[in-house]
Amino acid sequence: MRTALVIGTGLIGTSAALALTQRGVTVHLSDHDPEQARTATALGAGTDEAPEGPVDLAIVAAPPALVADVLADAMARGAARGYIDVASVKGGPRRELEARGLDLSSYIGTHPMSGREKSGPLAATGDLFEGRPWVLTPTRDTDTEVLNLALELISHCRAVPVVMDADAHDRAVALVSHMPHLVSSMVAARLEHAEEAAVRLCGQGIRDVTRIAASDPRMWIDILSANPGPVADLLTDVAADLEETVRALRALQSSDEDKRLEGSTGIASVLRRGNAGQVRVPGKHGSAPRAYETVAVLIDDQPGQLARIFADAGVAGVNIEDVRIEHATGQQAGLVQLMVEPKAAAVLTAALKDRGWAIRQ
Repeated sequence: MRTALVIGTGLIGTSAALALTQRGVTVHLSDHDPEQARTATALGAGTDEAPEGPVDLAIVAAPPALVADVLADAMARGAARGYIDVASVKGGPRRELEARGLDLSSYIGTHPMSGREKSGPLAATGDLFEGRPWVLTPTRDTDTEVLNLALELISHCRAVPVVMDADAHDRAVALVSHMPHLVSSMVAARLEHAEEAAVRLCGQGIRDVTRIAASDPRMWIDILSANPGPVADLLTDVAADLEETVRALRALQSSDEDKRLEGSTGIASVLRRGNAGQVRVPGKHGSAPRAYETVAVLIDDQPGQLARIFADAGVAGVNIEDVRIEHATGQQAGLVQLMVEPKAAAVLTAALKDRGWAIRQ
């Protein structure tokens, strides 16, 4: 691939453009908002000048509801040898393109499973997709050349290709992305009118649960409008679980010992099912989840503290597998939780103590 056209310079489009540009591909940028395309150009994602002829690959980074229109226009203009989209829903856009009678041999639907709570070109990074799954939904009509171009794009972005049926993809993202986002939003909504004294007690748990609720509502309306059925089916199951959980909690309030036992059994069941589901979430780099030991370090909220901890861990020869930071309410201090291999926990603890760090046991 020598040339590409990115149509839509938001987070995903600009991130893909940055990755391609960094690897020597000439990238042309287009957007319905010229100012956004100019911003992406200023970031080094490519040029907002139109290509002189067909490019190798056109990447449509538009909302699901607009994908068919944008692709049809690009195909009519002969903008590229191959066409892909990166929308988060795959079945609907393809059926809409088929209904228009278009030759789809030069097209393949794709979806990079990566993103951020922030949107727009200023949130883009060239490494956004690194190590992340990138779904491809080819059909029997897909040209090998187009599939190879898509795989080359994924390679340039250092993502991991995953081939799926379009409708299976939509059911999968409903489970792992779309439904969780709505649940996160519903939990966060409980905080909107909560008493300030209660909100000030927020810890890392509520931050984890509500983090994705900070995303742009307009973007998520577009996504959910394109995949409402599978999401609604999952929320129906969640609603049934909620009803059972509410009944179990009410039973725990009872003065009847048998009802309390029934309630306790119900709560234990949902918690155990949660444990069983959570352990299936892939671990680092998509590998099987692994159990790590946590070394908790108290730090002051000052510049350079994290860099010092990581440097000291490096001197001790310990690799930090993951990290979490919990800030103390009302204090300029926090707790850094360093996840390491179990056999390395004692080594890291001793090394950090020797260097003056306060370890919480």
